[in-house]
Amino acid sequence: MKGGKLVAFGLSLILVVGVIIVVIVGTNRANDSSSHDDNDDKVLATTSKSIASVCSQTDYKKACVNSLSSMANNQSATPKDFIEKAIEVAIQEVRAGMERSASIGKAEAHDSLQKMATEDCKDLLHFAIDELQASFSSVGDNELHKITDRETELKNWLSAVISYQQTCMDGFTQPELKNAISTSLLNATQLTDNVLAIVAAISEILSAFNIPIGNSSTISATTTTSRLLLEANNDDEEAVHNTENGFPSWFPSGDRKLLGARNSNSQSPPNAVVAKDGSGQYNTIAAALAAYPKNLKGRYVIYVKAGIYDEYITVAKDQVNIFMYGDGPRKTIVTGKKCNRDGVTTYQSASFSAVGNGFIAKSLGFQNTAGPEGHQAVALRVQSDMSAFYNCRMDGYQDTLYAQTHRQFYRNCVVSGTVDFIFGDAAAILQNCLIIARKPMDNQQNTVTAQGRSNVRETTGLIMQNCRIVPEQLLEPVRFNIPTYLGRPWKMYSRSVIMESTLADFIQPAGWMPWSGNFALDTCYYAEYGNRGPGANTNNRVKWKGFKVITDRNEALQFTTAPFIQGNQWLGSTGSPYYLGLKN
Repeated sequence: MKGGKLVAFGLSLILVVGVIIVVIVGTNRANDSSSHDDNDDKVLATTSKSIASVCSQTDYKKACVNSLSSMANNQSATPKDFIEKAIEVAIQEVRAGMERSASIGKAEAHDSLQKMATEDCKDLLHFAIDELQASFSSVGDNELHKITDRETELKNWLSAVISYQQTCMDGFTQPELKNAISTSLLNATQLTDNVLAIVAAISEILSAFNIPIGNSSTISATTTTSRLLLEANNDDEEAVHNTENGFPSWFPSGDRKLLGARNSNSQSPPNAVVAKDGSGQYNTIAAALAAYPKNLKGRYVIYVKAGIYDEYITVAKDQVNIFMYGDGPRKTIVTGKKCNRDGVTTYQSASFSAVGNGFIAKSLGFQNTAGPEGHQAVALRVQSDMSAFYNCRMDGYQDTLYAQTHRQFYRNCVVSGTVDFIFGDAAAILQNCLIIARKPMDNQQNTVTAQGRSNVRETTGLIMQNCRIVPEQLLEPVRFNIPTYLGRPWKMYSRSVIMESTLADFIQPAGWMPWSGNFALDTCYYAEYGNRGPGANTNNRVKWKGFKVITDRNEALQFTTAPFIQGNQWLGSTGSPYYLGLKN
């Protein structure tokens, strides 16, 4: 588990070896799915031309060929058919992997943390299956020449699937058990990787089949509009909002009407009022969420009056389009103290978890009070796609804000912590936020970010734009004695960009620190652009291949709100101020 201590308990070597043998026998094609096989060319040469054209884009070519082998003699198969088949087989393998990992965990998890990680795996792989099924439906519901119009959404979903699989494996702290679980999911992870690779190369695949891409007006219009917006000189508190024409052609008309509505959420009468003193309809946030209506149309608005709400909240997957607001981030606070020290996985330690898509929070506080000695202790976990947080606080120490998956936007928020306190594998933009490094335990250093991108094709990353990174008052007098870094690469393709932000003098001259040895130093993407303040001097930054100081404005633009999280298509509905391009 990230940054945590290994739990000391023994597993019999014979049992462990037995588990691994069972797993290998159970995963029929694990040995056929080896990464970057030396015989890739031979594998492609011995299959049909159509399958070779599709699988040539993947990392696990033998696994790809095997997954599509039933279509080898189908002369009328189209790229759409191959994509559907690739997703279908991936779904089957995730299901099989889920069953195997549950069986292994049940048999071999000998402490509460490993047992909890097994349950986490089950939940996470269910989410993975749901998003793969959404991808399958999306491909099936569109004409062949319009598949390219869905590329952004497909990449978003598939990036989340990869993140769920990684989170499942990361939950296990016992090395042999973790290795057994990873082996049990080998086919699933490789086939998901292949699907993402195929989708990312859809234009090239269509060309290989001599199929014109056709009507890509949606992409062209969006790109043109975004470019105009990006180059616009937006004022700090002004946003450019969409009309209905700004939405993709595939967006359902009902959603266009909902998301295109320009109303202030806070001025709408709430559907539910929560108050600890009994002056509302409900005394707890959980009760208000339980009253979420079936077949909801529009937003479900919850007003949470001032108070400290000591309850663990999850906005469930089917609770979509919730807008929750309070009386201020220091007045309306959701709090908890679950932590890794007490045998709780990082995933389940969150005081508040937002899962249902379209979640919006305003003027709320989220905190975890386990303290620095609690190790991993999440205040807010966000899985919700197209979610937004405005004027909120997230306070904790290690792992405060878990930006887990999908597209997220934070504006005018405060995030405080110590070790990896903004982490996860979402496509997240923090704009105009205050980032506060706190005083850690002895012999610890502060790392602001730990981004979890494990596949180079994932559309994820942590972006901080026009933020301020400062020490808390308690850290201030010893800020030069306790190293503080902008981040460290948690996964192989970790990606974080700090841009147009103010960095206080306590940021280490190197800027970034390694995770372990040389891991990911060549493959990560860590960048800085247009920063200011005494900590922004890049002369003595790390010399990694994966770090760069961006000097090209166009390169910086790709990490702004419109292109990176498609904010021009959905932020208009959130009621939050934002800008789509560069601040300056």
